[in-house]
Amino acid sequence: MESTDCVVVLVTVGSREEGERIATAVVSEQLAACVNIVGPIASIYRWDNQVQRDEELLLVMKSRAALFDALTARVKALHSYQTPEVIAVPITAGSPSYLEWLLGATGTPRA
Repeated sequence: MESTDCVVVLVTVGSREEGERIATAVVSEQLAACVNIVGPIASIYRWDNQVQRDEELLLVMKSRAALFDALTARVKALHSYQTPEVIAVPITAGSPSYLEWLLGATGTPRA
């Protein structure tokens, strides 16, 4: 099994309610196999040419690389931020049984 078929997608949100809503949608729609909600975390970033600091939560989504575009579109449709963070990191290695579960719990990408 090619572990590089799988990715971890990171998304930050401003509230637990928003995180749970997005997580439930993407798992229900088989765009992600699992979403962990971590936090609160402190985010320090540049926006409108100023340094900002906010408390956020981090969504850690496990998915297929081929679903990234559809997952990104769905997150953007559900997210309250103008420019939400949606970053994919390839999974270069993992437990074969976990990766098999991940692939089975996500939908087949549409061509």
